[in-house]
Amino acid sequence: MIVRKFTLPLIMSILLILFCPSLGRSQLVDHWEAIILAENEWKYQVGVSEPPVSWIETDFDDSSWLTGPGGIGYGDDDDSTIIDPTYSVYLRKEFNIVDTSLISVLSLYADYDDAFVAYLNGIEICRANIGIVGIAPAYNEPADTDREANLYRGGLPEVFPIAKSSLNNGNNILAVQVHNISIASSDLSSLIFLLAGIVDNSKNYQPVPIWFKDVFKSSNLPIFVINTGGQAIVDDPKITANLGIIDNGEGIPNILTKNYNGYNGKIGIEIRGASSMEFPKKSYGFETRLEDGENNNVSLLGLPKENDWILYAPYSDKSLMRNVLSFHIGRLTGEYATRTRWCELIIDGDYRGIYVLMEKIKRDKNRVDISKVEAKDTTGIDLTGGYIFSIDRREEGGWLSPYHTQPFYRYRYPKYNDIAPQQKAYLENHITQFEGAVDTSSSSEGYASYIDIPSFLNYWIATEIFKHLDNYKFSFFMYKTRDDKGGKIHFGPLWDLNLAYGNFDSYQDPGPEGWSYVWAKLPYLRPSWIINLSEDPYIQEQIICRWNELRQDKLRTYKLFNFIDDNAALLEEAQVRNFNKWKILGKYVWPNNFIGQSYEEEVNYLKTWLCDRLAWIDDNITDYCDVSRTLSEGDSFIPSGYKLYQNYPNPFNPTTTISYDIPSTTYVRVDIFDLLGNRVSTLFSGYQEAGSYSMKFSSGGLTSGVYFYRLRTDNWTETKKMLYIK
Repeated sequence: MIVRKFTLPLIMSILLILFCPSLGRSQLVDHWEAIILAENEWKYQVGVSEPPVSWIETDFDDSSWLTGPGGIGYGDDDDSTIIDPTYSVYLRKEFNIVDTSLISVLSLYADYDDAFVAYLNGIEICRANIGIVGIAPAYNEPADTDREANLYRGGLPEVFPIAKSSLNNGNNILAVQVHNISIASSDLSSLIFLLAGIVDNSKNYQPVPIWFKDVFKSSNLPIFVINTGGQAIVDDPKITANLGIIDNGEGIPNILTKNYNGYNGKIGIEIRGASSMEFPKKSYGFETRLEDGENNNVSLLGLPKENDWILYAPYSDKSLMRNVLSFHIGRLTGEYATRTRWCELIIDGDYRGIYVLMEKIKRDKNRVDISKVEAKDTTGIDLTGGYIFSIDRREEGGWLSPYHTQPFYRYRYPKYNDIAPQQKAYLENHITQFEGAVDTSSSSEGYASYIDIPSFLNYWIATEIFKHLDNYKFSFFMYKTRDDKGGKIHFGPLWDLNLAYGNFDSYQDPGPEGWSYVWAKLPYLRPSWIINLSEDPYIQEQIICRWNELRQDKLRTYKLFNFIDDNAALLEEAQVRNFNKWKILGKYVWPNNFIGQSYEEEVNYLKTWLCDRLAWIDDNITDYCDVSRTLSEGDSFIPSGYKLYQNYPNPFNPTTTISYDIPSTTYVRVDIFDLLGNRVSTLFSGYQEAGSYSMKFSSGGLTSGVYFYRLRTDNWTETKKMLYIK
């Protein structure tokens, strides 16, 4: 018996059924909203004993219950949770209603096998095929008759009208117990939906465009809706527009209505980017504004308050996540890197696809935390910082280095039009002195007084992992702190990393082998001092130690894979819409090196390239580390909790790797099962100390198909699914 997360096509077909006109919407309903969908995250517990009577109440503590996507079925394991044969499963779903007076009709839709009882805020609201109304079935009570579910056979779910008076303004709980005909039955299942017909006499809700009705009703990602009033968004200047954000939080569908609860106000918006401007899917820079046009510092999607933001449009990167992954890796090194959030974007009723809300690089206590510099700060300690600058394209707003390849430095903070002449002169002179120290010194004594070495190590390691096309050439950001704050040049924040992880086909080798920094030897824009620093013996020794430290914990391959898999799962629904809008899967988009035929292939290419890249660096950083390290010799990383990771590769042939964490010494057993629950292999059985473990599984004489691997300890069990293809 297996808890099932039903596939996206099935869920979408259900929604089309539920929202089609044939359901007979009354004239008292202006539009319909899904309060609860089957694929939402639910709390659940297998019926092995009688639960407390209060399990159907709003204040019941279900923190010890399991969490997973709704839907219960046999023969699938999309949410990686296998349960033993049972008579019953208990489910709970919390939700919030702001104003119940707007609800005209409330209906529960249920597709089930064999029986269920549903409760809303502690009161029974409907049941089918079991017991007597008002008497809760026992945990081991069988269904009255053997009943088949309808949806998988092309039928419709049953509809149960619910009194809207059952709802509370504020917190509510829907509790459902699902029952089987017998302990031996193999087809216990349920899909539960709660829908509301909304009446809005003011008609103050966002009209749903036809395309939206035809494609999807809701998104698991926040929705950004921009209304320009018919204006064209241009490169410069920013135009004034309205932005509404629908963000109901994790696990709650975001439905395209006028219920803008994440932001509802003015913005100034423009197209941004360089080469990416040639793509039909545009990136945008915007600032949140008050009605009078002044800056409006706000928090968007939980990010720290500010007014400067970016809506980045992944286009040539068909994994959609190279920037997101790169910033994540940057933060893992301990440095500030732009925080990101996924969303879907609509402009003037036109769906634009998946976007990434990003923090713009800016001086701020929550971004680049350096001292403020004003135009009057032209002498003394105030003149010494902080400053943000970058190596970039040769254009207005900077200066040309006198050394070797002559990189071009741009003023970023203060901006070129704001920075005082004395400040320009100071920063240019300071950087020139640094370059001279690196160029002429034969030891670290020359440059160490200028740069923050730990930040260089972290930036260098991250850049080597990415191996991106424009490394050290474009968008190479640095900042200098004020002298009484250390006065050093820091490297970063990281920026513009979509042409990375093998996503380019010219200028340099896109493969996962070879050092990335050596590209600085090419006589084009990159600073020659990158070579000097990278090949300095002291820096190389520090790099070895820092790499080994990060690889012991934060930059372990399977942890990065877990991050990729989590984001791919989050985008599973929305990426279909994105690539229906931008039909580029299977097609070359500059400068693709790999062209996948599906989103899954694009993500797998990213993972394979990253795996090979990390392994290559491991093999080529072989010297012994003999300087102080955060983790002393003999120390090892102790996990904070139990964790079973997705096997890799998946699908596999003939071998795959299974990894897991255990936080303390315990008995451990790792088994492989086939689809029928038969054990086909035991990878390990015995006691293990706290730590992280990996082991390989070979398919042997198995037939192609779905298999499950389970980690069981003295007090913890988790199961995941894998696919073997001959």
